[in-house]
Formats: sequence, C-alpha cells, structure tokens
Amino acid sequence: MPAPDDQADLRSTPGWFPEPRDFVRVAGPDAISYVQGQLSQDVEALAVGASARSFVLQPAGKVDAWVRVTRTADDEVVLDLDGGFGEAVVARLRRFLLRTKADVDALDWSCIAVRGPGASGVAAPDDTLTVDAGWPGVEGIDLLGPSVPPPADLPEVGADDYERLRIRSGVPRMGAELTDRTIPAEAGRWAIDTSVSFTKGCFTGQELVARIDSRGGNVPRQLRGLVLPGADAPPADAAVVVDGDEVGTVTSVARTVALAYIGRRITPPAAAEVRFGERAVPATLVDLPME
Repeated sequence: MPAPDDQADLRSTPGWFPEPRDFVRVAGPDAISYVQGQLSQDVEALAVGASARSFVLQPAGKVDAWVRVTRTADDEVVLDLDGGFGEAVVARLRRFLLRTKADVDALDWSCIAVRGPGASGVAAPDDTLTVDAGWPGVEGIDLLGPSVPPPADLPEVGADDYERLRIRSGVPRMGAELTDRTIPAEAGRWAIDTSVSFTKGCFTGQELVARIDSRGGNVPRQLRGLVLPGADAPPADAAVVVDGDEVGTVTSVARTVALAYIGRRITPPAAAEVRFGERAVPATLVDLPME
C-alpha cells in the first residue's frame, strides 16, 4: 500500500515526530509491589532499564489506561501514555495507595518518536531513556526525558504521516480505540500479548481478562483496518456496513486508512461501505497490521 505522493511512508523512510505523551513516576519502597498489583504487566520481572506495555484496568476489567512501564530503578518506574490522560492515571493510582510507601507524581517529560529503517540505531543523550516502540511492522524507538533533542540527521514528519503509520500498524490510542468501555481483548491479540502477563498472579481487573483468554479471546467485536479511496475521508463514529448490515464503527482515520471496531462474524478481507451523513464511501476491511 504505497503512500500518496505528498505523504511520507515511515515504513520505508525514517523520520521523527514529537509525539504528545504524558508521564507518571511511581517511586518509593513499596512502588514495585504496588504497581505489580495495579498493572496487567509483570513489573517485578522487569530489569532496571527494561520496558513493557501494560493495561491499567477497572475492577470489572475494562480499560482505565494503556501505558508503557519502564523500570528506572529498583524502587521506581515511569509510566508513559497518550497525551491528555496522565492526570487521570495519577488520580487512579493514588486512589488505592492507602498505607503504601510510594509516591505517584506527574513528570514534565517529552517524547521524540523515531520510526522507519535504522531507527533502532539512533543515538540519544545519556539523560534520555531509549525504549523500543514495538509497533507491528515497523522499526521504531521512543526517546523519553525532560528535554529530548530530535535526531539531527533525520527529517521531522507531520502528524498525518505519523497517524497513518499508527493506524496501519494497528496501534490503539486512548480516547479513540481505548475508552472506559473497552475490553482489552477487543484491541487485538498484539495488545494482549504485549500488555498482559497471565503468570504474574493477581492484578486489578484480572478476572475478566483471564476468562476471555481462556475462551480463546472471543469478544463481540475486534479492531480491524479499513482501506479507503482517499477522497471524502469519513469521521470517527461513521458506520461500517457489510452486505447491507451495519457491522461496526470507525474510531480513527488518516485519509486512505482507518481503524474500526467490527463485529466478530465478519472475517477480513471483506468489501464494505463507510456511511456518514448522506455519503457512502467504499472500503476494504483488512487484518492488522496492514500490509
């Protein structure tokens, strides 16, 4: 799927983007044991300097947040997540501290996202965390810290180019694919495999996640990709129709590609229409990540 002439394709050409991220530090004698019980990931198994994705879940198993957790010391972790949701995570983690010897605070950090061939070889200053982005189908790292300079030898790409890559890779975003109504398994097998430990023991929201996984991950809807003609791009919340039946809803769009939650009875690839207002745009429903 080549990019239009006026768009950068970060799968074939490297570049960087100042991705809006929020940062939360949990530190103190009980910090690791505390987040071990609050996050779906096995934080205790992370070596200092290692990172992994994780869900922060409601007791009923739906999503409060999707974060990346980096162990920065024996008694400290830094969580980063989509911009605009850090304050809610601070409040959520503070709510259950009780007599725990740990502090939860927002950090004034920034993120430079590097994607494309050779991204993993980009050097960073000593005071910057370099973490693997882990997006399916593309090489990438994220540079995290209080003041992160962009790579001098790579071009900056636009928000549309970066969003297009995110969608093609099938990476969910808070507020779009992930809300407080989302069940983690709906976001796809990749999100579960990278974000959930089924061997670590108990964590908040574990029961629903484990029950669904034991039943083969079957949920009423799944995150899928849509390939669009490029003109009249639909808005989020547009309806996806297959064989005359409404089967899902668009969550994110970047011109020629989109993400949508689709009923599980529809198996990609499939011809579809995306309907919004009086318009109907042809589309092809595909698996993620997109080829």
